[in-house]
Amino acid sequence: MWPDVEAELIAYLAAALKVRHLTDLPANLLDVLPVNQVQRIGGEDDGIRLDRALVTVDSYAADRAGASLLARQTRHELVERLRGVQTPRAVFGRVATISAPAWRPYENPDLRRMGATYEIFCHPVS
Repeated sequence: MWPDVEAELIAYLAAALKVRHLTDLPANLLDVLPVNQVQRIGGEDDGIRLDRALVTVDSYAADRAGASLLARQTRHELVERLRGVQTPRAVFGRVATISAPAWRPYENPDLRRMGATYEIFCHPVS
């Protein structure tokens, strides 16, 4: 069975960055900042074992500097460190930045959001 890329990335990034990672934003978002929202937005597979997931990560913080720092730290973890990592359900391969961290507007003026999109290759653990 294909691994849940969102769940695997959330567990990996939460351990690596020591901040909250989730798929759905909580109602009390301001109380849990900084936070990364990780969502699979598409991708494809080879029909056998290799999954090519497109994943967007939105980094939220109280100010622009904090959101930028979290987004850059996340990019470093994904692009520089994730390749070769094995979790209980997935083995990660090549990671590429599709859209580098950039400002994304958000309706609440009390927080800031930076977002990026990545192409992440993985396959199930044998």
